[in-house]
Amino acid sequence: MVTNFKWSISNWHELVESGVLEDQPVQLLEGEIIEMSPEGVPHSYTNDSVVKYLRKILQGLADVKESHPVTLDNSEPQPDIAVVRLPETIYKQHHPYPQDIYWLIEISNQTLKLDLEQKSITYARNGIPEYWVIDLINNKLIVHTQPNNSIYTQIQEFTTGQITPQAFPQIKIPLNQLLLY
Repeated sequence: MVTNFKWSISNWHELVESGVLEDQPVQLLEGEIIEMSPEGVPHSYTNDSVVKYLRKILQGLADVKESHPVTLDNSEPQPDIAVVRLPETIYKQHHPYPQDIYWLIEISNQTLKLDLEQKSITYARNGIPEYWVIDLINNKLIVHTQPNNSIYTQIQEFTTGQITPQAFPQIKIPLNQLLLY
């Protein structure tokens, strides 16, 4: 019988601070160290373009973090994009906690199953109010809202039109700014 060792957030932080994982593309998900997929051109281009666009429209309203950790209950994933509360200086002492997060975005092709299943469960359980998956395979945006325990009770798919993030109802984002492939 094989038993996986489950890392706590504090043990994970000690491991990260030790430097052992330096330059290793890994993240903590559900207490397990998970290797992150390398980025292909569509993923990289979409990520860069979406971050630039969101930083422009959310200037003064939120901080837009790109591929940096967020600290959850037993996970410290590195979502492709995290839209978090200001001021930025609160992150001098810690990564964003669930209460700091407006919404998270994953850009998916090779990781679509992980993003739609495990990450959705983790994010919902931690009360992340809104979670977007930019599905590069099917060229659509999948929006998860209304977290309840370990599930999002509302999941919608969009291919055209515009989307309004819950945290900023005054902002309308055209889908062509997100679905670039």
